[in-house]
Parts: sequence; structure tokens; C-alpha cells
Amino acid sequence: MPDFTATLHALLATPLDWGGALTPGASLNVGLVLALLLVAFVAGLIDAIAGGGGLLVLPALLLAGFQPASALAVNKLQAAFGSGSATFAFTRARLIDWRATAPMFALAAAGAVAGALLVSVLPTGFLRLLMPPMLVAIALYMGFAGRPGDDDREHRISPAVFAGVVAPAIGFYDGVFGPGTGSLLMMAFVGLLGLGVVRATGRAKALNFASNAGALAILALTQAIAWPLGLLMGVCAWSGARIGAHLAIRNGAKLIRPLLVIACCAMALRLFLDPAGPWRSLLH
Repeated sequence: MPDFTATLHALLATPLDWGGALTPGASLNVGLVLALLLVAFVAGLIDAIAGGGGLLVLPALLLAGFQPASALAVNKLQAAFGSGSATFAFTRARLIDWRATAPMFALAAAGAVAGALLVSVLPTGFLRLLMPPMLVAIALYMGFAGRPGDDDREHRISPAVFAGVVAPAIGFYDGVFGPGTGSLLMMAFVGLLGLGVVRATGRAKALNFASNAGALAILALTQAIAWPLGLLMGVCAWSGARIGAHLAIRNGAKLIRPLLVIACCAMALRLFLDPAGPWRSLLH
């Protein structure tokens, strides 16, 4: 037993080389890799139900020593597995009308491509400044502006306007930064197109997969990506998302709504308190 324990400890402490993806002087060992895989699984589960999984993964990657741009790229890689898995599950349950969703899917991907192309030159400081109050507003809306259910309601804008304006705008945001994209998409489908919360979640996952894939296509060409880690995290996110999607379909608004409020508040708090973010200096 002592020999086994010593061997396991040595294995977990073995440093791994991820090329230019890590910050100078940083090293990643097997123990950190296993922790990141667990984070990816939990993030995939949460993301499939309420969105916000990216805010678990991005800080974890940064704390592990990844360069910010590389952390964003790895996050997109693993998130594509999770959102793709959830999209597949919702499609099998016939909760996504692909005839109506296809144009939104394409334009969300195009918006993400544009965002990823600009990620190296467009300052993200203003996005970090706006995101916390936006998330608080979403949480307040979900908490006090009625209780969205599984039934569809009257839409406020046409599907064409949603596809041409809202989908690429949120896709662009996902390409530039990303946390909260699933929550923003779900709220847009509920508040603007009047979809029931389960159907809105299904379409949100489809558009989130499109924006993940579009951004990843560009980041893969412009940033250093730890492909083995990203693929392993993707498998874990895929597994978590399958469980999360089935929970969302089975429990509907009763499960999704409170988790969405919690996810929004947690993301807002994380961004407000981020030492590298603008709100920390403003609050002090």
C-alpha cells in the first residue's frame, strides 16, 4: 500500500508539457488535469440546464496556468462537446424546430467567427464591465417578472429579426469572451420569441454549439491549444451535458428556472470580485 500511494502521488505530481499554452514558468501535472476534467463534467451538466458552465472552466484554466487566449480556446473546444451533446439530446426529444432554427444557427456561428477574429485586437475590458450588471438584470427578471413555464407565449420580435440581429450579436460576444452565452440565449428565446423554457433551452444549446464551433475554428488557427487536454475535457463535458439535458427535459421550468437565477448571480459575483476585472478596482 505505501508503494502504491507513493507511485500515485508521483504520478499526480508529474509535470506535463503543453507547449506555448501555459504562462512562462507554469507547469501542469496529472493531479491538475484530473481536477480540470471534473470541472468540465460539472460545467457541462450545469451548462445544459441553465448555462454558465464557461465561468467554471475559464477561471479553472487560468488558475492552472494557461495563457488567457489559450484558456479561451481550450474552453471553446470542451464547450463544443457539451453544447453539441445537449443539442443532440434536445433534437432526439423533438424540442428543436430545425427549419426555424437553422438560419439562427448559421448567423450565430458567423457572429462568433467575427468575434474570434477580433479577440486579439478588441479590448474585452468593456465586456467585463458590462457583464456583471447584465447578469444581475437577468436574475432579477427571472426572479420577479413572472414565472416562465413550458408553454409558448406571444413573441415580441419576428424570428427573422431574431436571426438577423440577436443571434449574431450573442454569437459575436461568445467569440470575444463567452461566459453566460447560454443564459443570454435562453433568456432571449423566452423574452423575445416567447418560447417555453424547455424549448428555449433546446434552441439556446443549438446556437451555443454553433457559436462554440465558429469561434473554435478561428482560435484553432490563431492560438496555442492544448488539444489532448481540451479533447479529454470535451468528453467529460459531453457526459455532463447528456445528464443535464435529460434532467432539463424531464423537470422543465421547475428545474431550469431556479438554476438559471443561481447561475446568473454566481457569474455576476465572480466577475464583480475578479482581481483582474475592472469592477474590483472600482469597488475599492
